[in-house]
Amino acid sequence: MRFGNIHAAYWLWLIAGLVLFYLWSFRKRNKILESFAQKELLPELTFSLDTGKKKLKSVLVIAAVFLALFTLTKPQWGFHWKEVKRKGIDILIAIDTSRSMLAGDVKPDRLERSKLAVKDLVKKVKGDRIGLIAFSGSAFLQCPLTIDYGGFMLSLDSLNAGIIPKGGTCISEAIKTAVKSFEGGLKKHKVLIIITDGEDHEGNPVKEAEKAEKEGIKIFCIGIGTKEGELIPVVDEKGHKSFLKDRSGKVVKTKLDEITLQKIALATGGSYVKTTGAEFGLDRIYEDKLSKMEKRTFKSKMIKQYRERFQIPLSLAFLLLLLEPFLSERKRMR
Repeated sequence: MRFGNIHAAYWLWLIAGLVLFYLWSFRKRNKILESFAQKELLPELTFSLDTGKKKLKSVLVIAAVFLALFTLTKPQWGFHWKEVKRKGIDILIAIDTSRSMLAGDVKPDRLERSKLAVKDLVKKVKGDRIGLIAFSGSAFLQCPLTIDYGGFMLSLDSLNAGIIPKGGTCISEAIKTAVKSFEGGLKKHKVLIIITDGEDHEGNPVKEAEKAEKEGIKIFCIGIGTKEGELIPVVDEKGHKSFLKDRSGKVVKTKLDEITLQKIALATGGSYVKTTGAEFGLDRIYEDKLSKMEKRTFKSKMIKQYRERFQIPLSLAFLLLLLEPFLSERKRMR
């Protein structure tokens, strides 16, 4: 036997409370009777009442409540094999982890806002495999494509602005890593979502995007930040906050480069969305584009389909409750 909702077993403590209530009520009843007559006379005054049946009625009620609560645990036994086919697409999410993503023009900062938006996306995907790429001056596969959304979340939580030692932003490396991470041979069902401020410091991301398009990869870009730019906060070892400066001592401003991101998306037939205060953009991409893409049928597998047996204790509970009123507390007179 197994249970589909074992947490419901916590409600069984109510049985103990019900037993205590009946014990209390029996004692209370005896005390009330003793207050009206002497204890020696009570058997004669209550000779027509069957105390055994009264206790039996309470046992029936307790048993019925127990069975009703037991039903909530969804008892299961016996099973049959069922073939399950999963359909979906492969989605790789590449998140910029360069220091410019610490800018606060998007609250709490660009990187943390991106992580929150990805978490909301994961709640929507059903059957799709999802993976994670971290990139700055270089890129690596933080989480391979998987349907283990819990494991994906753990990888996402571990992202921070210092996770890649090489500084800068190289979108080209993120695209190259994605191409290597997808299964070869397939020319569709593959999506790469790039979340960045678009300031590419090296490489040719548009050229890499054209190569990705030949592999059947659609790239969707989300630009985070503002055109006006924002200062990049840095915290030293003593916890003192300042702003990032270049070699000449000037304060560095990070600005959103929408043109590059638009070109990358256009090269693969994808789309570009700019993050705003009210909307990040991931939801719109999923609803308008990803959810409508042709799904790929992944390998089917056989799973055990356990048979629900909650009907049995539930029926017994109803039967006991129906039986209880028909039990008379009075003795049969001969």
